Amino acid sequence: MVRIEPGSLAMSGRQLFQLHYYSGGGTEEYLVAPRMHLPVSYVARVWYIVIAVIGVPVNLVAIVILSRGKCGLSTCTTLYLVAMATADLLNIITQVLLRRMAFYYFPWSFLSITPVCSTTYVLFRAATDCSVWFTVTFTFDRFVAICCRKLSTRFCTKNTAATVLSITASLICVKNVPFYFSMKSREMVDGVPWFCLRKPSYFTDPGWVGLDWFATVVTPFIPFVIILLLNALIVRHILVASQVRKALKRHSKGGDCSDPEMESRRRSIVLLFAISGSFIFLWLTNVVHFLYYFCSGAVPSVQNDYLYTLGVVGVMLLNLNCCTSTFIYAVTQSKFREQLKNAVFGVCGVVAITESWLKEDLNSQTCACNPKDGQLAEGVEESFVQKRKPIQGTTII
Repeated sequence: MVRIEPGSLAMSGRQLFQLHYYSGGGTEEYLVAPRMHLPVSYVARVWYIVIAVIGVPVNLVAIVILSRGKCGLSTCTTLYLVAMATADLLNIITQVLLRRMAFYYFPWSFLSITPVCSTTYVLFRAATDCSVWFTVTFTFDRFVAICCRKLSTRFCTKNTAATVLSITASLICVKNVPFYFSMKSREMVDGVPWFCLRKPSYFTDPGWVGLDWFATVVTPFIPFVIILLLNALIVRHILVASQVRKALKRHSKGGDCSDPEMESRRRSIVLLFAISGSFIFLWLTNVVHFLYYFCSGAVPSVQNDYLYTLGVVGVMLLNLNCCTSTFIYAVTQSKFREQLKNAVFGVCGVVAITESWLKEDLNSQTCACNPKDGQLAEGVEESFVQKRKPIQGTTII
């Protein structure tokens, strides 16, 4: 848990937004304590349990199915989708399990020791940034594939995707490492530092203030704008291309017919719009919350219950964004649905076979260990019979 000294109230709205989101949804004691009675706080407790129960398995399933490469997608697209699912899984683990669940249910666990909570804080920030920026890189890759046909042959490859993802992840890790040193312990218990406080210099030192500004702009403002812009350009390109192709078909054949090229690109376009639309919708509340604090310059002392509720709901929706990928793939990709069905049937088949084997083994043991008509069942060794002769008439266990 990240906590802030009560005296550090002279912060900008941008800093409050960062603290509210990156500290675990307002876990600062002077923000949360008076508001734990609000209905949204009780909803959040249940919400994070549901996110943890659903998010971890669905992302694991998505990673396994996509990694097999049998969903009819290019290797480039598959690599981006696997990276996005992995980032979402890490986001759920670090943000939901290690931070929010610990705050709500295990406030004095080892996760609250200062070095541990500082590390989980950095991992949480890195996982969030990776989840966001992997979506941006995927959107840009699809933009190149759809709108820049000549460039796509060189850019939209597996090696390029691996390079882009590696560089993006490395830069994000380097960006977030300094935040580990922005924390200090709140108290010492038997020589062990507990909880994480922001250092007072974080709000006044030019270096920390500049890094805070940079982090705020990098996530979520720039990704949100880039994804909106790229999707608008893709829609414009598709509309223009569709009109041109229809005109050419009318002049050449005098009628409508199926277009194999457009059909092959349709699945990729639908997948892109589904992922981008989900990202924009689920991040919108958080971005509105950010813009309000950025423009108004509000401070914690004047934050009312409605603004607090808006912030918590925004963070809850961001967590939901980490669980939607598998459902999007299942709805938009027929081959993914087929692979998912095969996986479910395969698991059910293994369970059924295992259950059958266990029943057969139990029945065979029961038949071998119970006498019938005064004699042991066939198949029991003679030595076994001889040893049990003195106690004939009893049940052998």
